[in-house]
Amino acid sequence: MTDSERLESLSFTVSARVSRPREEVYEAVADPAQLSRYFTTGGARGRLEAGGDVTWDFHDFPGAFPVTVLEADPPRRIVIEWGGNNTLDPTGKTRTTFDFEPLDGNARTLVTITEAAWLGTQAGAKSAFGNCEGWTGMLAALKAWVEHGINLREGFYK
Repeated sequence: MTDSERLESLSFTVSARVSRPREEVYEAVADPAQLSRYFTTGGARGRLEAGGDVTWDFHDFPGAFPVTVLEADPPRRIVIEWGGNNTLDPTGKTRTTFDFEPLDGNARTLVTITEAAWLGTQAGAKSAFGNCEGWTGMLAALKAWVEHGINLREGFYK
């Protein structure tokens, strides 16, 4: 492998279609009470809005994670930074973007999550793949919660 073929950073994108209007799906992500019901198994504190004081806690990764909301444009987009391992940022942050696109006359919503920036190393790839798995699980749980009121993560980790 030549130097020009080496990866300098890693990122990923996952998406899902949720059969609810964009505003409802956005709210299920932005609202800490709803997020705590289907994703943050240890609870979410603080609304995902710019300048808010936000923490997420998970039973599978105990301890509250601080979340910095860089952008909130309801019902279109949320951009956050939060801690990660093996990141390009010397403070250990990654950037995650949630995009909400209306489909079928806003009867459905395409939710796209993109997270970056890990080191282009084996350790960086392991961290990125772990988060990719987590966001994919979040999308499945979001869909089940918003469409059917089912918490897929209940009892899943603990």
